[in-house]
Amino acid sequence: MRKLLPLIGTPARSHPGGRSAMTCRFRCGDACFHEVPNTSGNPYAGEVIAGAINRRAMVRAAAVVSVAAATAGTLGAGAAPAAAAPAGTSGKPSGKPGGKPAAKGARGLRYSSVAPNTADAVTVPDGYAQNVVIRWGEPILRGAPAFDPEHQTAAAQAGQFGYNNDFLALLPLPGECDRQLLVANHEYTDEVLMFRGYDPANPTRQQVEVAWAAHGLGVVVVEEDRRTGRLTAVPRHHLNRRVTATTEFRLTGPAAGSGLLKTSADPTGTKVLGTLNNCSGGTTPWGTTLHGEENFNQYFANGGRATDKRYGIGTGATERKWERFDERFDVAREPNEVHRFGYVVELDPYDPASTPRKHTALGRFKHEAATVRLTDDGRPVVYSGDDERFDYFYKFVGSKRMRKGSGRAVREHNLSLLDEGTLYVARLTGDSPALEIDGTGKLPADGEFDGSGEWIPLATATAKGAVSHVEGMSAEEVFVFTRLAGDKAGATKMDRPEDIQPSPVTGKVYVALTNNTNRGVGANAKADEANPRNANKHGHILELTERRGRPESTSFAWSLFLVAGDPDDPATYFAGFPKDDVSPISCPDNVAFDPHGNLWISTDGSQLGSHDGLFGVATRGSRRGELKQFLTVPTGAETCGPVIQDRRVLVAVQHPGEVDGATVDKPASTWPDGPGKIVRPAVVAVWRKDGRDIGV
Repeated sequence: MRKLLPLIGTPARSHPGGRSAMTCRFRCGDACFHEVPNTSGNPYAGEVIAGAINRRAMVRAAAVVSVAAATAGTLGAGAAPAAAAPAGTSGKPSGKPGGKPAAKGARGLRYSSVAPNTADAVTVPDGYAQNVVIRWGEPILRGAPAFDPEHQTAAAQAGQFGYNNDFLALLPLPGECDRQLLVANHEYTDEVLMFRGYDPANPTRQQVEVAWAAHGLGVVVVEEDRRTGRLTAVPRHHLNRRVTATTEFRLTGPAAGSGLLKTSADPTGTKVLGTLNNCSGGTTPWGTTLHGEENFNQYFANGGRATDKRYGIGTGATERKWERFDERFDVAREPNEVHRFGYVVELDPYDPASTPRKHTALGRFKHEAATVRLTDDGRPVVYSGDDERFDYFYKFVGSKRMRKGSGRAVREHNLSLLDEGTLYVARLTGDSPALEIDGTGKLPADGEFDGSGEWIPLATATAKGAVSHVEGMSAEEVFVFTRLAGDKAGATKMDRPEDIQPSPVTGKVYVALTNNTNRGVGANAKADEANPRNANKHGHILELTERRGRPESTSFAWSLFLVAGDPDDPATYFAGFPKDDVSPISCPDNVAFDPHGNLWISTDGSQLGSHDGLFGVATRGSRRGELKQFLTVPTGAETCGPVIQDRRVLVAVQHPGEVDGATVDKPASTWPDGPGKIVRPAVVAVWRKDGRDIGV
């Protein structure tokens, strides 16, 4: 059996979902240790996939070959883990003794797989090079000072690249040769890794204000060196911008102006300061970027209402203690402020003077992402997952058509496209009798694993007003308390729905479900015919096909595409591809497509003993399901925001060094600048040394 690598020099990850205690504290407010917010009786999608895993494993039993021999060639039987590979190199690829570049693979995936490892480095395939594009703290605005972690101020940070970069977008920059526009999310802050001697019980005002300025969004022009492939930031460009936790936003759509959104500071219910915990996002066909506010609940103290509990808002103080410095973060004092977070944010990166918008029509929940496709008649369809155990995934179908052009009137029209339309939530159904699904993964009598699904309408917004489709809830309540609307509508509980991406080639939609170790535990939802394994620690990916291939359809077919884990585990599945020739993968998070139609998957919290990484997998053709690891990230880091271009891969290395017990004085990682330097989240570009396209 494949010998998986233990972590070297770091504590074992024992927290739910493979995260360290530090990650749970600073990223999601210990969500895994709170009571599951969704206590509805809605069905759970796990056991359907469990049945499929076993059924398909039986069908392909002859093709499932142990890779023990290949692993022995890398580590040796009972041998110690391999030494850390230096940045810019790779270990021997899984299943490929000798580490030679792979000659086979789907077009776009013809690279030598990187072996699982625990190197404190970004490890890339043989024949590839890399560079750090931009780090936390690098000045991007005019007048911003050089980074000085020992004397950081809020004013300095507001002009510098923010912390914990997640979602990335690279947009064209017409008229500027070899330049593009990089947009990044700055999800959250790790104060213990930012400030020397940080006292979690008594943060200072200066530390809190620096953290406010380190959150939000970043826009920075980047420039390519044609000779080497390097990508570097262009400081002080007029399009560079920082959006922080104190930037003014405009609330738009059907809930804007609602009494549920009015506060003492904003009696109109239309203006809000800041955006928080922006995880993944998307780009729009009209040239803007979308950013999902995810674990916003952790910033708000002293919640006590049923709606607070459903959103995971605690009853006591917060980890960061922001409520001590701004009462808007205290629910007891400002009960509606929390209702102004948890939306999809839209930013116009080409206009640094524009006011970003929060679109209430897309619902309020822990948005992991917001990805857009157009109907045949030009209306936007937006997919988004609610990243919580046992929560749902959603679709918004707009009613207004996109206009082409670049004039101001066209721009304003397109910026309103996400304010009118219908919000839906997904319900998945299996095709076998319930009695045949016992939670053990036993095959149903039909020997097939295909299901159907429907998009249940929750509310519709128009220029004249909004209508609720959920009994007992007004339209405003649906858009502000969307989770409760999903509960009432009978949506299917999922295992942390994260990024959702429609294929630009086939139109099929892929849903990353990271994990759910609480499945089937205690009083939590048991197996039914639409979700994977009990104590699901590795996650899986669903493939959806909208009826007639039309994104506005209200029904779909669904099937299992990938069930993550060690390929030697019979409970794993790689779209039917022989498992002796795939990389191990755990905890899929962000997904993206390359120009060839391959799906690229970044991971968060791998449970296989190796560091997180980026993987490419073919979604069609004879090599469908062939999954190959492209890179790994440093100690304690998560792989985020993949952008896959013809000749470049871009990743956000988020929270490097985020290991229990780590501090500025006792770092667990020295990436990216080496010993003696503070650990810094950063964006990394990877390219082929010979200048050719990625993976061809």
